[in-house]
Amino acid sequence: MPDELPIRKIIHVDMDAFYASVEQMDNPSLIGKPIAVGGGSARGVISAASYEARKYGVKSAMSGRLAEKLCPELIFVKHRFDRYKEISTQIRSIFLDYTDLVEPLSLDEAYLDVTENKIGLPSATLIAQKIRQRIADEIGLTASAGISINKFVAKIASDYNKPNGQKTVNPEDVLQFLEDLDIRKFYGVGKVTAEKMYQKGIFTGKDLKDKSLEYLEENFGKSGKHYYYIVRGIHNSEVKPNRIRKSLAAERTFSENLSSEIFMLEKLEHIAEEVSRRLTHTNVSGKTITLKIKYSDFTLQTRSKTLPYFINDKSIILENAKDLLYQERLKNSVRLLGISLSNLNTDKSESKNSLKAEEKSVSVQLKFDF
Repeated sequence: MPDELPIRKIIHVDMDAFYASVEQMDNPSLIGKPIAVGGGSARGVISAASYEARKYGVKSAMSGRLAEKLCPELIFVKHRFDRYKEISTQIRSIFLDYTDLVEPLSLDEAYLDVTENKIGLPSATLIAQKIRQRIADEIGLTASAGISINKFVAKIASDYNKPNGQKTVNPEDVLQFLEDLDIRKFYGVGKVTAEKMYQKGIFTGKDLKDKSLEYLEENFGKSGKHYYYIVRGIHNSEVKPNRIRKSLAAERTFSENLSSEIFMLEKLEHIAEEVSRRLTHTNVSGKTITLKIKYSDFTLQTRSKTLPYFINDKSIILENAKDLLYQERLKNSVRLLGISLSNLNTDKSESKNSLKAEEKSVSVQLKFDF
């Protein structure tokens, strides 16, 4: 019989409309009003929207111009990333009172492994409640949480009772929970993949589960194996406190479309300087440089090259970004340019134990206290 895998207690905590909520907390006159963080300029893009704004269809990554059409009463607020980082640090300190196994995904969300925790509480559900209550009492913000046996299910669950709620998917309920799930709710299944699945008659987790491993690999490539296991509740990636950064980037959206490469070079210099600053601040370097180009018709193009050595110097980054810019003729005028460095000197080979573990049979312990 295959080895039995341990059942973990994983919490995914996700702050509710984090940037917007911080702005409303710091400026009570904004409470109850539709606000958007960022997006205030003619070509601006929204970073976050309050729940009042979301009722009108306003959401992150939307242009400010479109958001204003959807919600004429929308209030635009400038970013204050230093403030968001300050609050994020306070939230993380609360997490660390319960477990050292905290894996931040961004400023506003993180995974916590509380299988063994600092307060000796066997119920992950109660720990999540305590954490959310402390965030509300000590900081003044609300958070939602998902609790289950692995990171994948916990992340999906955290979205169920937003805002200011939580959902526990007990071990015995995981398989049914996943079977009933709309395929669009599966974390990692984007819009394009979901459309492809719809075309093949896959609308729910049960439809996905009915497909063989061979079928999924044939139709979805390497991701096929991932889909095969996650719909069976098998996702054994550990919570990693020291998440390894895979890339570092900076980009700029311009107030007016640029059609001259000469003007773009000036913008690239500022972007390269920002990337270099961030690399130096985090003490990392990279080998692969990627130039991101978004055209005026919103089509996106990336051009990459890998060097035989690590770089973090502004002048070298800029020099290679220029090479990529001149690599081929631009298709249209440009509204956004970005530079990213990947293949960093922090990269390590990912452990293959997780995938091997996924290929084993898993016996869920029904009496496990959640």
